Amino acid sequence: MPSLVTLTPREPQDLNMDIDKKTVGYSSGGNLKARPQSKSSQPANTEELCFDEMSQWSQSLDRLLSSKYGMKIFQAFLKSEFSDENLEFWVVCEDYKKIKSSFRMSSRAKKIFKCYIQAEAPREINIDHKTREVIRTNIKVPSSVCFDDAQKIVYGLMERDSYPRFLKSDIYRTLLSSTSESMRT
Repeated sequence: MPSLVTLTPREPQDLNMDIDKKTVGYSSGGNLKARPQSKSSQPANTEELCFDEMSQWSQSLDRLLSSKYGMKIFQAFLKSEFSDENLEFWVVCEDYKKIKSSFRMSSRAKKIFKCYIQAEAPREINIDHKTREVIRTNIKVPSSVCFDDAQKIVYGLMERDSYPRFLKSDIYRTLLSSTSESMRT
């Protein structure tokens, strides 16, 4: 069975965002929450990963991202395709929306811009010039929605491109068949 990786944003050390030492997961209610990352990445236990949950991942990207294991497996797939910055950016934006302090919001907005948005950023996402410039303006007086347009674009890219490939991938098919087989035994 393919091994899983933890969902840990890879960003330059000088950014020092709060999430750089956390693994991102979801509670059953679909709310994003950060979980401390363990020292070693452990592969998923197929007893905990049931066929019903995995088969629901094929219903929508939202279903996939609302699953703790789904998120990690999708992250591993995206890493294999060298496009994990999309999911990473989407998760960072979800975390950013929860910030209440205007000082912290301003600081984090600048870091997100530097890491994902500006041209030639270390983890640059694929967005159009107009969106990039709107964000550049918005972060001067940041709000919880200043990255929404870019987040929607990235989500759409994942939904139309990466997600369908994930559903056809060996990693997903292998896990689905292994959980299906464990139900028959």
